[in-house]
Amino acid sequence: MRLRSPVPFARALLLAAACAPWSGALAQARDPDTGAAAVVVTEEQRAAVEKGLAWLAAHQSADGSWTAHVGYKKYDDFAVTAENKGHLGVTALACMAFLAGGHLPGRGAYGPVVEKGLEFVLSCVQEDGYIARGGSRMYDHAFATLFLAEICGMTHQGDVRAKLQKAIDFIVKSQNAEGGWRYEPYSAESDMSIVVCQVLALRAARNIGIRVPKSTVDRAARYVVDSATTRSAQGGFAWASDGDGPGTFRYQKEGSSRSTFPLTAAGVTALNGLGVYSDELIKKGLDYLAAQHDLFNRRYARQGHYYFWYGHYYGVQAMYTAGSPYWEPYFDKLRSVLLDTQQADGSWPNACGPGPAYGTASAVLILEIPYRFLPIFQR
Repeated sequence: MRLRSPVPFARALLLAAACAPWSGALAQARDPDTGAAAVVVTEEQRAAVEKGLAWLAAHQSADGSWTAHVGYKKYDDFAVTAENKGHLGVTALACMAFLAGGHLPGRGAYGPVVEKGLEFVLSCVQEDGYIARGGSRMYDHAFATLFLAEICGMTHQGDVRAKLQKAIDFIVKSQNAEGGWRYEPYSAESDMSIVVCQVLALRAARNIGIRVPKSTVDRAARYVVDSATTRSAQGGFAWASDGDGPGTFRYQKEGSSRSTFPLTAAGVTALNGLGVYSDELIKKGLDYLAAQHDLFNRRYARQGHYYFWYGHYYGVQAMYTAGSPYWEPYFDKLRSVLLDTQQADGSWPNACGPGPAYGTASAVLILEIPYRFLPIFQR
């Protein structure tokens, strides 16, 4: 879908809430608008994906998980609370990397890997629907829920669908008065990095007929809008000069909160996930991401900082949904960086964050987006 001509945001938000296009279309080999392949999948790209998947398969634990450091962001660093534990969020991302490569339970060379990963994730679903393991947070719940939604949509497994509905109900119940979510369930505060995770899980679930209240979508959309670097002006939206300037999204909706490349990528992707595709908010965000791409890569790519993986995981989805003229140059540039930073053993670094399983799963997912096997990657 190409970026449509801007419409007044209030009208776009109203239309999105009433009839958001959350359909899960089947994967297509060509762009649905032009009939042409927007990005050519190169042999180097395919080889990198295969090496990455092989590395992930070789490092899966006996219980189906991938081990990684459990922790949380602390300024520009990562505070580790538990080392080399079966990591729920990383496991969900790794499993989605296999799904995005065409591997399903009972299908594909890595079908058994996905089956073991699915068993691990299902074992983490608690009675109240919260998916948690060993100090995990709402990030992990959302990634696990997204994985269950994707695999349910692709395989129609009844046991998965039942636990998926419980996980979605938990997201709905834990939404706070601001319309968002935070690290821990039922927190009174919210932040964009958590909100976008929940939004994509909700969208993927609603795509396959899971119950998601309209009020939950409406309130989340309001939070995302309030987190943009805009201010009300005579009934409209005017670009403010705070934060990193027009086009960015803040960590939290307060005007003093920081705005960054990853948070802006999250904000644009969240709006897309909520059904808003054409608005000045999105265009400004895309322009900002395009302008900051090189600087962001120079700062974070080589060490595989979690900012790099998080920022591009959402950035690539934002650009892919927008289409030309944003998508092709963004992906070509990012692909070159990923091919350059892949290690000899097939992994990707994550020196600051959970570890190489996280970096590798993220890199493979990014490189696979043109494959269009994963429903959440459909335009």
